[in-house]
Amino acid sequence: MFAEYFPLIVLLVVATAVGVIAVSLGLLFGPRRPTPMKGLPYESGMLPIGPGTRRMPVRFYLTAVLFILFDIEIVFFLPWAVVFRSLGFFGLVEMGVFVLILLVGLAYAWNNGALEWE
Repeated sequence: MFAEYFPLIVLLVVATAVGVIAVSLGLLFGPRRPTPMKGLPYESGMLPIGPGTRRMPVRFYLTAVLFILFDIEIVFFLPWAVVFRSLGFFGLVEMGVFVLILLVGLAYAWNNGALEWE
């Protein structure tokens, strides 16, 4: 049983070692010249004006979530297309139901104005 997990353990050890070595080398040999200007937010050399964060409209988040949702669901078409011939008519009907559910969700979002960008 250990032989099956050995490559995974080696990968984890090597990945951890590379990360630790990279961070350690940066800390050991990196330049350290702290100035008050570098301690400011953004470190761009300009004094910050106003708060460091801005409020984003909820519509942006809604649009982003809808994009991710439909983008991830479209990924399910690839495995279906690979085994389409072996699924036959049943597979076609199932994908039709899946697409219908996607279209109902898209119509609902469209009807509620979630796709409007101002």
